[in-house]
Amino acid sequence: MDFDIKAYRAALGSFPTGVAVVTASAAGQPVGITVNSFTSVSLDPPLVLWCMDRRSSRHVLFASAPSFTINILGTEHKAVSARLARAGEHSLEGIALIPTELGPPALADSLAVFECAREQVVEAGDHTILIGRVLRFSRHSKSAPLVYFSGKYSALAQGKPPEGVGGRRVTDES
Repeated sequence: MDFDIKAYRAALGSFPTGVAVVTASAAGQPVGITVNSFTSVSLDPPLVLWCMDRRSSRHVLFASAPSFTINILGTEHKAVSARLARAGEHSLEGIALIPTELGPPALADSLAVFECAREQVVEAGDHTILIGRVLRFSRHSKSAPLVYFSGKYSALAQGKPPEGVGGRRVTDES
């Protein structure tokens, strides 16, 4: 049986994911990469992970970095995300940054920030899984998260909850 990689990738695109920028420091210069593979691993200890293609020109830099910062993006960050997703693009020049205690900067207007020490690096197929121990975190904004779905950027719909499900829309009055 032939395995259709293109169809497989399209099927994976049926699962909407959030979008984040991971930053690290290389020779004292901040660098970044867009990822949509961020997830929580454990609450105790606080661990998160993200995955990176081993063919990326930034792979060695991120896989060997002793710390990294994960920045959760809002819908207003589409241009930053697209810029840092391109091959070879990694400079954070012109992006508003704030310093962190570990060194890799945070995006000044991200929804949330997780400052992580590298905990473990796991090789898995053509990707590397980078697990970080969250040492500090903050939530900066409550704007809508940037979402990646079916090969393109999107946003969460702000409709009414399904019938029988409690709750309210973000846009509803209190």
